[in-house]
Amino acid sequence: MIPQDIITLKRENGAIPLDDLRAFVVDYSNGDVPDYQMAAFAMATCLNGMNFEETATLTQAMMDSGETLDFSEFETLAVDKHSTGGIGDKVSLVLAPLVAACGGLVPMISGRGLGLTGGTLDKLESIPGYRTDLSSTELQKVVSDCGCVITGQTGRLAPADKKLYALRDVTGTVSSIPLITASILSKKLAAGVQGLVLDVKFGSGSFMKTESEARELAETMVAVGTRSGCRVEALLTDMNRPLGRSVGNSLEVHEVVRALRGEGPADLVELTFALGGRMLSMMGIPGDDHALRSLLADALHSGRAFEKFLKMVHLQGGDPVLVESPGELPTASTIETLPAPNAGYVTAVDAGKVGRSAFILGAGRTRREDAIDFAVGVSDLKQVGESVSKGESLCSIHANATGNLEEARTLLASSFTIDDEHSEPSDLIKERIKDLNVSH
Repeated sequence: MIPQDIITLKRENGAIPLDDLRAFVVDYSNGDVPDYQMAAFAMATCLNGMNFEETATLTQAMMDSGETLDFSEFETLAVDKHSTGGIGDKVSLVLAPLVAACGGLVPMISGRGLGLTGGTLDKLESIPGYRTDLSSTELQKVVSDCGCVITGQTGRLAPADKKLYALRDVTGTVSSIPLITASILSKKLAAGVQGLVLDVKFGSGSFMKTESEARELAETMVAVGTRSGCRVEALLTDMNRPLGRSVGNSLEVHEVVRALRGEGPADLVELTFALGGRMLSMMGIPGDDHALRSLLADALHSGRAFEKFLKMVHLQGGDPVLVESPGELPTASTIETLPAPNAGYVTAVDAGKVGRSAFILGAGRTRREDAIDFAVGVSDLKQVGESVSKGESLCSIHANATGNLEEARTLLASSFTIDDEHSEPSDLIKERIKDLNVSH
């Protein structure tokens, strides 16, 4: 079947023969299917979806488009975590060294920002010298020496996903459940992980706007991953408000350093411990959630996790001295505070608006070839439940191009809701999904 026939079939909501779908992915990976045809296919898939067999086949074909890694020589299982993306979500930077400090093996293959959500690689590249382009051999050596690595896909690891990932960002097809499933699982499975915990977000700062959409995505990924022989669980988490107090690449690295020193915001620590506990359980470490959390807390507060992070940064070409003194990281030329218009309690912070503000300031990409500004963003965000007095700072705005500052300032001001009555934040973690008996 020629590419345009596959595109037409999916445009008309038909089911693609699985062998033809595999061949289409192979041809795209080899360059025989151009980006414009894959973009049309992605849009048709975004509009009409895929059945389970198509999604599983797409995932397997993307995984098989390149080499796969093998960590079976190690005594412990290789485990990983993936987030579907959120505003201020810097969990991976804390979690990977934390689990490694507990004896884990974490070969984390991460991506760049999609839409308004920041990318793990972009955040790490705000550390001068940090390499996110490790070869497979280099990746395995860092894992062997340190217990964790956070890097991008090599040119040979799930190359079909690497090409499609960038294309989705600029074609409005990021939110497609089959494409998300295939993207995440193909690179995780190719990286040789045997256990995977998914952080599936919903809300204004997420691609999945509703809890039901997030649940559908989580159930699909758990089912496809389980079929592929990987232990997969998912947490549904609320992304209606930003995670932590900072949004923006180097600003989030600042917050990561504080968290690894035991001074992180409560919501970031809560989610990190919840995900880390599931990873430790997959590794076979005994204990209930409380016992596993205690292991993680000890690794954090003893400094072992921070030592792992510094070692990982060093092994990947970054300067640990700059991390320990984060004032040396990229800094914006203009920093101003946003005053509260009245006294009261913060009852809502719209994550989507905060993310768009950071995007306007230059923290994200409009086109896949765009450069991002590591220094810009928002810090010191007030959180839901906190009191403010009139004129008190709701956040700090970090900008380099003052021409877009007013637009960002106005949008940020509209993201905060301040009322007279106190309101506690809703639960961050809504549901845990595992061991599904999904009808396919």
